[in-house]
Amino acid sequence: MPTPQTPTSPVTAAELDAALERYALLRDSKLSIEEEMDALCTTIKRGIADGHAPKSELYRAELRASRTVDYPLDRFREVFGDAATLEACCIDRKKADALAKAGDLDGEQLKALATYRERTPGLYLVPLQSGTP
Repeated sequence: MPTPQTPTSPVTAAELDAALERYALLRDSKLSIEEEMDALCTTIKRGIADGHAPKSELYRAELRASRTVDYPLDRFREVFGDAATLEACCIDRKKADALAKAGDLDGEQLKALATYRERTPGLYLVPLQSGTP
């Protein structure tokens, strides 16, 4: 397999065809691996939900719920006004938190305004310490 060329190097038609072939092979392999991983993840999550505690030589699997924070636009505008609402745009959590951190918004009011949504639990692989069951 030829090595990748720098953007300024001339590319021959044969190199380009070979690069396309390799790219397609890698893309197809990646998609196949992702499909298999998704199926295995679903199986493992189902097993954990049924009370099992799967583990391998290196990992144990567990489910952890994650949450996302949203600020309702109408209430945000009521509490902080038009300028702050425009600054935070679609009430991006990171932007709103940054405004609070900078002192432009009251952090406590922002925290009280927040709503939380549970998301689908994600699968985490937890490295096992040697000698840990």
